Amino acid sequence: MSTTDRLTGRLNNDAVLIVGVVLALYALFVVFGVLIGLDADGIVSTLRRLTFLTAVYALLALALNLQWGYTGLFNIGVAGFMAVGAYTMAMLTAPVDPGAGGVPGLGLPLWVGIVGGMVAAGLVGGLTALPALRLRADYLAIVTLALSEIIRLTYNSTTFQRFSVAGAELGTGGASGIPGPVNPVSTVYYTDPASPASPPTALGGAIFDFFGGFGLENTTVIGWTYTLVLVVFVGLFYFLLTRVGNSPFGRVLKAIREDELVASSLGKNTQWFKIKTFVLGCALMGLAGILWQGSQSLITPALFLPIVTFYVFVALIIGGSGSNTGSVIGGGLFAGLLFLGPTFVGRIVDASFDLGGAPSTFTDAAATLGSLDAAPLLAYSLDRVSTLRFVLLGIVLVYLMQRRPEGLLGYRKEPAAAVDLSRRDAPEGGGGPAATDGGERR
Repeated sequence: MSTTDRLTGRLNNDAVLIVGVVLALYALFVVFGVLIGLDADGIVSTLRRLTFLTAVYALLALALNLQWGYTGLFNIGVAGFMAVGAYTMAMLTAPVDPGAGGVPGLGLPLWVGIVGGMVAAGLVGGLTALPALRLRADYLAIVTLALSEIIRLTYNSTTFQRFSVAGAELGTGGASGIPGPVNPVSTVYYTDPASPASPPTALGGAIFDFFGGFGLENTTVIGWTYTLVLVVFVGLFYFLLTRVGNSPFGRVLKAIREDELVASSLGKNTQWFKIKTFVLGCALMGLAGILWQGSQSLITPALFLPIVTFYVFVALIIGGSGSNTGSVIGGGLFAGLLFLGPTFVGRIVDASFDLGGAPSTFTDAAATLGSLDAAPLLAYSLDRVSTLRFVLLGIVLVYLMQRRPEGLLGYRKEPAAAVDLSRRDAPEGGGGPAATDGGERR
């Protein structure tokens, strides 16, 4: 079987694997919706929320996989590069004269803002990489984390709430944030995209009427349309990074990951390769930030806390660094089981059992355990399910580090070799030498 045939077969199997995981998550959340009494629109909205979060975390995990999984660059400033992309896009597309209290911008078309956001995130990544990539491992991580916080606090500062560049008025809005552009999907459905109260277009009205027959609200239809756009971008990210990984450039990246000294001794300028990888990864993170937070009505610094970077790393660790398929699956499992799942489980328990009021402190909640009454502790836990999510994340990470540190698909990390080095059994009698094992499990 040729290398092309093997690659095609593997991609087909990966597509089936990804679709299977998504369908399993859909089935689980349909059951959740039925148990808590959601109607058809509520269940479909829940599935849209699940798909949206799966897509955005898959986008970010894929971008991070290029840096960490392919090249071994430990970048924990993902949220900062997302912020650069989203804020640059917003400032480029904001109206020149926003009115009283508004944040001015350059009034450029949306596509210019998107390209500008990606370029800005890539440039910031490149400027960071020049000095930072001289550092290794945890030192690079500290630099990128500090940069991420510097970026967030800069956007949060009142100094840059409104400022002037070459006579043009711009602003970040400070802690209050900057309004995002009108969701381009709305142009399909409304004659005035900025006002959902305006009459729908002919196409929009037909689509609303069709799905309204199934009990779906207009906002649900619009939300699903934008979510499907994100799913398309996940496919584009996957295709791009797969091509990069299989190219000569990608094989050098994997060689750097395995042993930078050996790659350098073969005449490769490893610093230049790492800088280009860092720039590309940061540009993709900026685009992911635009697609995620840029689609909101308001972009604020609070959307780019370091916890976002932590979530992306958890998604990548679950799927397995070095595997693009693992990045997508990890994004889905994180979004479904660890981010949304605890909230729905709490709602199911609350709807099924009368636990009474939740105690105000853990001491009060645990005091009744001596009398074998666990209801107050359970009520206390459900009332703080968002906090307990971090406990669950910690448990999952500890388990993975002990039992499966490579993640679900990390064993499929592609080797740096350009040819198949898997061992083949020689014919009886030694008719041919066995190929040298590349050390990577298939």
